[in-house]
Amino acid sequence: MTNSSNFFERVYEVAKQIPYGRVTTYGAIAKAIGAAKSARMVGYAMNGASEREDVPAHRVVNRKGVLTGKHHFAGTHLMQQLLESEGIKVEDDQIQDFKSVFWEPETTST
Repeated sequence: MTNSSNFFERVYEVAKQIPYGRVTTYGAIAKAIGAAKSARMVGYAMNGASEREDVPAHRVVNRKGVLTGKHHFAGTHLMQQLLESEGIKVEDDQIQDFKSVFWEPETTST
């Protein structure tokens, strides 16, 4: 297993913990796995996870609550539809009342 695939698996393990109806950010996941400056790499990992049913990639957004990864999902508005089906309000590709649905992952040891 290469370092990047190990990193991606650590990202996926955190993403799998995001509760239904909640979201987190690329940066929060990076911080949780002890790689605080690696939010962009978390984004790369999530880009590849949109096809994986075991990873709720639609629940990971940027630090402002914008659906920046939406183009990695099949269909024009699938990411938004998945979030809305969980009760999260989205307007113009931005989560409304972001602070109320934000989930902070616990920091894990590396």
